[in-house]
Amino acid sequence: MAPPSSSCSTVHKVKRNLLMRSTWSELNGAMGDLGTYIPIVLSLTLAKHLNLGTTLIFTGFYNIVTGAIYGVPMPVQPMKSIAAVALADPTFSIPEIMASGILTGAVLLVLGLTGLMQLAYKLIPLCVVRGIQLAQGLSFALTAVKYVRKVQDLPNSASLEKRHWLGFDGLILAVVCVCFIVTVNGAEEDRCLRQEQDEEEEEEVVISRETQVRSKMRTMRRVFFSLPSAFLVFVLGVIMAFVRRPRVMHEFKFGPSSIEVVKMCRHAWRQGFIKGTVPQLPLSILNSVIAVCKLSSDLFPGKDFSVTSLSVTVGLMNLVGGWFGAMPCCHGAGGLAGQYKFGGRSGGCVALLGAAKLVLGFVLGSSLAHFFNQFPVGILGVLLLFAGVELAMASRDMNTKQDSFVMLVCTAVSLVGSSAALGFLCGMIVFVLLKLRDWTNGKPLNAIWKHESNEPV
Repeated sequence: MAPPSSSCSTVHKVKRNLLMRSTWSELNGAMGDLGTYIPIVLSLTLAKHLNLGTTLIFTGFYNIVTGAIYGVPMPVQPMKSIAAVALADPTFSIPEIMASGILTGAVLLVLGLTGLMQLAYKLIPLCVVRGIQLAQGLSFALTAVKYVRKVQDLPNSASLEKRHWLGFDGLILAVVCVCFIVTVNGAEEDRCLRQEQDEEEEEEVVISRETQVRSKMRTMRRVFFSLPSAFLVFVLGVIMAFVRRPRVMHEFKFGPSSIEVVKMCRHAWRQGFIKGTVPQLPLSILNSVIAVCKLSSDLFPGKDFSVTSLSVTVGLMNLVGGWFGAMPCCHGAGGLAGQYKFGGRSGGCVALLGAAKLVLGFVLGSSLAHFFNQFPVGILGVLLLFAGVELAMASRDMNTKQDSFVMLVCTAVSLVGSSAALGFLCGMIVFVLLKLRDWTNGKPLNAIWKHESNEPV
């Protein structure tokens, strides 16, 4: 039994992690990863009869727990490789999906508890990680542009005819949303904006009597630039969904979906491992654990957390929810970048999102799929675009030609081959060859594999 002082310390840490700097900013940040979450979960719900209510309840609970543990907007996203296999293979049904998620979680849990994940974190060079991040960010951005330009058949993962300019899900609507977010959020970090605001406030104290008009203009600018742009865009999408099909209100069924244990036979376990777990593991290790750890140290200095804890939380999430039909999920560097881009700075950001998921899961259950089927896909593309760009921008710290070369090779192979594992392998081979070249040129042996780790003790 833990001593009282330890319990008080834990409670204090949880409260501090969930403390929100600004409710509007955190609410805005919570919208940052919906561009990936909604399309994948909706596609599996419509095509594979995924239990949407159960998925919302479990992922909402995960959001709240991870927000309390880490104190940053740690995302909870669907496992993309498993989802892609499920949508492409008619024989890969719910039992196979759940089996692959459980097996992936078990492997990640073992890697975390044995310390092998930490070893991988120390050995994998930063330029290779940045290559994976850049590839994932560009992949998100390209998918976002596809969502905006063409009508989507989400259950079949297919692009149809070009999107019309007008309409409730037209190109003009998407372009206006992009312009609005760019105007409000800009491309700079909010620290610069806060510094400018502080300077303006100091100046106003001195010369406010002489420049009242200028002061009012600055106040209006501050109010405009503090608008929760992503949240407002999402609310616009909700309104458009109801306008497109008002009868959707009558299709809601109140009450949670029934939570049942998924029955998985030996064939489901075998197919889940071969078709789902094997291709998902490299992506989970690189993008959901190692890349998230690297990105967190960039975005939140002083709040670094170990790859061991990330690996363990991903493992536990799937070992718990997979048995009840919840979509296999993990963390993701793209979701973290997207939530940060829109203002998420604390665990309260994802806790708000988790609370909303829990309410929707318990109140509307799987009937919510009828509503999201009417949600403008172009608006989801807009949110996904900014998440992808923010993730890709993490690679801007590659200052040497050698590191940039390795990163771009890794990115190119990952994008063309549609495989993070293949890109990682090629990036590591190029990195080792370059280091061996340095060694043959007389560079000291202890500098061959220079890789500084930000792993917390």
